[in-house]
Amino acid sequence: MHRLAPDVLLRQWRQAPQPLVVARVTLTRGSTPREEGAFMLVGQAVVAGTVGGGALELACEQHAHAMLCSGEVVREHQIVLGGANVSQCCGGRVAVRLEVLTPELCTELEDRLARQSNQRVSLFLFGAGHVGRALAHALAPLPLRLVWVDPRAHEFGTVPSGVDVRVTSDWAGVLATAQPGAGVLVLTPSHTLDALIVEAALLQPGLAYVGLIGSRAKRLRFEKSFAEVGVLPEHLAKLVCPIGDRGVRDKRPEVIAALVAAEVVEKLLHPSPRQQVFTTRAGDPPLALQG
Repeated sequence: MHRLAPDVLLRQWRQAPQPLVVARVTLTRGSTPREEGAFMLVGQAVVAGTVGGGALELACEQHAHAMLCSGEVVREHQIVLGGANVSQCCGGRVAVRLEVLTPELCTELEDRLARQSNQRVSLFLFGAGHVGRALAHALAPLPLRLVWVDPRAHEFGTVPSGVDVRVTSDWAGVLATAQPGAGVLVLTPSHTLDALIVEAALLQPGLAYVGLIGSRAKRLRFEKSFAEVGVLPEHLAKLVCPIGDRGVRDKRPEVIAALVAAEVVEKLLHPSPRQQVFTTRAGDPPLALQG
């Protein structure tokens, strides 16, 4: 079975319609793997999206294939996830509506995906070095708008789908476009440039996350220099450095990227008002090498 992203399959269907069934979660009760509105598209040899995986998704695929064979247009099912036929241990209950894709339904799904895309939080990644490249690939699948900035075009390598690449040294102009609620990750090859970008980000109102690669010692040096130029303590408190500090001392770029991606989900996509501000201690070991 060939798997595609929902927006890709919908575009293909617009250009060359093929029989597809849309399976949508219309009701949830108790513990369920996906929320109401989650959907998947099922064709004879293609699938896009997900309603939660496991036995639930398999059942939806089987119902969809039966509809494609029989010519049936609509089905509705109430599914108990812990029941005999769908042995998922979530224990909840979902209602799923399956219907053959039409131009009207295609428009509805496209509008839903467009709204979700427009509501995505922006994350500005400055630096296309070895850690920056690993981070771009780790962050690209997440539900955010990733803007990747570096003046060195040759450093980007293969750019993941959906990433907005800016080959420019005008970091200030790019940063100025960040809306309130956006995040910033700084991983340039220059400590001086790191400092300039971080200082500007800390002083820019409304940013939800400002992350800097480095060690606790680097953070202390930056805090001292920022304080000397008048950056207030409440601004300095917003800085996250080292990024991805989860007690794992592994400096491989892919490992750092995985740790930072988890941090971005926590601090940018699902921020908690109770999140504690990072504090530093002199002499602590470094987490990550300069990117």
